Amino acid sequence: MLEVNNIEVIYSSVILVLRGISFKVQSGQAVALMGPNGAGKSTTLKAISGLLHSEDGEVTRGSITWEGQRIDGQSAEEIVRKGIFQVIEARPLFRHLTVEENLRVGGMVYQGGRETKRDLEKVYDYFPRLRDMRGRTSGYLSGGEQQMLVIGRALMGHPKLMMLDEPSLGLAPLLVQEIFSIVKQVRQQEGISVLLVEQNARAALDLVDYGYVMENGRIVMDGTKEQLISNEDIKEFYLGLGQKGERKSYREVKHYKRRKRWLG
Repeated sequence: MLEVNNIEVIYSSVILVLRGISFKVQSGQAVALMGPNGAGKSTTLKAISGLLHSEDGEVTRGSITWEGQRIDGQSAEEIVRKGIFQVIEARPLFRHLTVEENLRVGGMVYQGGRETKRDLEKVYDYFPRLRDMRGRTSGYLSGGEQQMLVIGRALMGHPKLMMLDEPSLGLAPLLVQEIFSIVKQVRQQEGISVLLVEQNARAALDLVDYGYVMENGRIVMDGTKEQLISNEDIKEFYLGLGQKGERKSYREVKHYKRRKRWLG
């Protein structure tokens, strides 16, 4: 369905951020891009969604295809109408509008909002909290409630591929667990493909089928969920576990990062 083939991305015509990134997301599949800050994960999503142009970035090499059609030269408006939705990290909302008004805006992408009433009920079924606060001004929501709202707003557009950028950022562990559980349910019931950018490797690997590890603008490792969970480097660097499965301190993990085999 989605194929990213050997792309390079440059900002302001001089800053090379992505260096030959390639991966696929099949229909109904959930895929994670993991890695530290500055690895190029969010840039990869923006390259797919067409949002690079607003930040003076461009794909200078390679290609991005969706259902066999090349999209890396298309605008964000054209791409979202194909069913590709990016849920941006900063949780941008129309903060002066209510929860339900924000959702209705998301529904305008799909057939001009003609199925809004039915779609609202579906979103409220997935996110009961939003039903309870449908009339509340969205700017006064908590971080977790805002995250639920931006995901719900994307669902209003009937996405085929939903790209989530750091949905756990700044949220308490119980909220992260709740939101990821709902995303898993949505994926199973709606048949939506998911591309997840996430530093919380434990939460990401619980959701996805396949994962890629990015560092310094490159993919340095990939594998199925089972392969990554059992990989000693993933345990050490991203799950905070030693070779015997014991939890390691942050200082030990930070020190051991000097010995990453994939950077050798």
